[in-house]
Amino acid sequence: MKYYVDAGAADGGDGSEKNPFRTIQRAADSAVAGDEVIVAPGIYRESVVPKNGGEPGKPVVFRSEKIGGAHITGAEELKGWEREDGDVFVARVPNRIFGGRNPFSTSVSGDWFIASDAAHIGDVFLNGKSMYEARSLDEVRKAEVFVPSWEQDFSVFKWFAEQDERADETVIHANFRGKNPDSENVEISVRSFCFSPSREGVGYITLSGFMISKAATQWAPPTAFQEGMVAPRWSKGWVIEDCEIFESKCVGISLGKYFQRGNDNKWLITKFKDGTQTQRDCVCRAVIDGWSRETVGSHTIRRCDIHDCGQAGIAGNMGGAFSVIEGCRIHHINNKQNLAGAEIGGIKLHAAIDVTFRRNDIHHCTRGIWLDWQAQGTRVTQNLFHSNTLPDERNMNEASMGGCGEDLFIEVSHGPTLVDNNIFLSDRAMKLPAQGVALVHNLIAGSFTTVGRGVDNGSPTMPSPRYTPYHLPHRTEIAGFMTILHGDFTFLSNIFVQKSVRPALSEHEKRSRDNEWDDGNTSAGTFPFDFCPSFDEWKSAFGGYCGMGSSPSDRYYKPLPVWACGNLYFNGARPMEKEHDAYVDGTNHVTLSLEEKDGRLHLRTNLYGFVPDRAGKILRTEDIAPAFEPEQRYENSDGSAIVFDEDFLGRRRFGGAVAGPFASADDAAAPLF
Repeated sequence: MKYYVDAGAADGGDGSEKNPFRTIQRAADSAVAGDEVIVAPGIYRESVVPKNGGEPGKPVVFRSEKIGGAHITGAEELKGWEREDGDVFVARVPNRIFGGRNPFSTSVSGDWFIASDAAHIGDVFLNGKSMYEARSLDEVRKAEVFVPSWEQDFSVFKWFAEQDERADETVIHANFRGKNPDSENVEISVRSFCFSPSREGVGYITLSGFMISKAATQWAPPTAFQEGMVAPRWSKGWVIEDCEIFESKCVGISLGKYFQRGNDNKWLITKFKDGTQTQRDCVCRAVIDGWSRETVGSHTIRRCDIHDCGQAGIAGNMGGAFSVIEGCRIHHINNKQNLAGAEIGGIKLHAAIDVTFRRNDIHHCTRGIWLDWQAQGTRVTQNLFHSNTLPDERNMNEASMGGCGEDLFIEVSHGPTLVDNNIFLSDRAMKLPAQGVALVHNLIAGSFTTVGRGVDNGSPTMPSPRYTPYHLPHRTEIAGFMTILHGDFTFLSNIFVQKSVRPALSEHEKRSRDNEWDDGNTSAGTFPFDFCPSFDEWKSAFGGYCGMGSSPSDRYYKPLPVWACGNLYFNGARPMEKEHDAYVDGTNHVTLSLEEKDGRLHLRTNLYGFVPDRAGKILRTEDIAPAFEPEQRYENSDGSAIVFDEDFLGRRRFGGAVAGPFASADDAAAPLF
């Protein structure tokens, strides 16, 4: 059955094409498996709560009649501003419009959130863009630039909210910098989400073609119920496609954890157990509560434009397992720098088991993708990463956790995590306090940071190793827990290019060399892994011992071996000492840049004029040693072997394969997107 919705319709419609519902919620109350809800262009100021889920092959479909035409928003217009002082205006809002949670009296909070500045989950929007919350009315009047912001010109638009308890009103003061707010589009966030069921297990829903914005979402750490502007909420089989999702206070799309009573932000609330331990508790309890491939995950997010969210474009713990995120543009995440903590990125997923990230353009984020814990069977392939390191010298903000940002961060995971056929163009390519990672056929123009460190909990005087879980292959059942030994990396047929180093990043490196969490390395290449043994060196430590009673040894706690073959190095990028076939070009200078032409993005480079004619074989799963701890191959989620015969553009490699993400120099000249 088809239901029709039109924001301009009269009340009392029956959902037919001639007499549509006025709200999406009316249709959401009626639609069942196999039904389709078609939504006409317009603004829908509501939180849509789908009542019923679909079935495999029979989803409940919510479709914007025109892509981008139907706009679901968590905001309401705010008129009636009065001039208070110069460019500062004031408006009063009855608190009854907020329902159960007032965004302007609810602080952003949660595990791993750094509350260095007061922040509320509410926002004030000027012409669709969120203004900057001030800590006082005086700050609103001064309207000074917020230095850490990536968008400093807009950071002078300030607001401050206070409560008039006697009148039960929220009083908002805002500096509009010469604009008349009643002549502009001024909104405030009112609702906590835009599209999400009220309970777990409402699966097989398709959300297609909507614009979704401006919800007052709370911080979403892995140890809490994870809110999002759009959230499947611990279910299976959602498809979110062709949507523009923007201006969530914290998270745009949550593929996150369900509410665990007694273990929700427990670290923040009780403080007796460390956050890492409560996180381990969360994972074990989820398995007991039924987390499995059959019940949770397997979502698809495709062709979405996700931008201008405060914490993450997509976030989640465990609930996103077995999913595919492809063809998306994820950009300008956490650029305001008004939120800080360990859960920030274009995409931030814990337990991305068998998740595939494919053909995404990820740029201008504090960091691109952050895979934290249990990136097992995860594949990052054919993505473009750029501009995910602080963009300007003036933005250096050492108070922010994570510092400068990077394209890809893999943290305390045992793998196997496969990174193949990508282009990494940011100053810092990857942060790698992990093991069980294979990099194959990538172009890497930035540095590796935090290699061989960043895996303890940070106790200043006591041992504090982080034991993290690994699972049965392609399942959620836990196979064991272990610390990170480092190593267990493979580098095959990559191209490394050293970029010129900006002065601010050089200064950051000088300050960070002894920092356990981020050494600030700015030099490209595999050389940070020089401390790891070759396989033969590592294996030799196990000779001469047999069975119980063998002599005490450190062999089980030393770094694991690293493999490298067929890699190319330019502009001073450096290979590992043990990489015997590395091609190092110390003569030519490679240039790399992106150019937009006729709406298409191109890579401009002279690189392929210098790539040597030494094509290697087509690589396969069998050419990579399995990840050590889970003893799992780098393979497809169905257990079949991968053949690396498809390049960044999806074109086939035939015969010999050249290093890097393109099958040929001609392919490198083609539009990337």
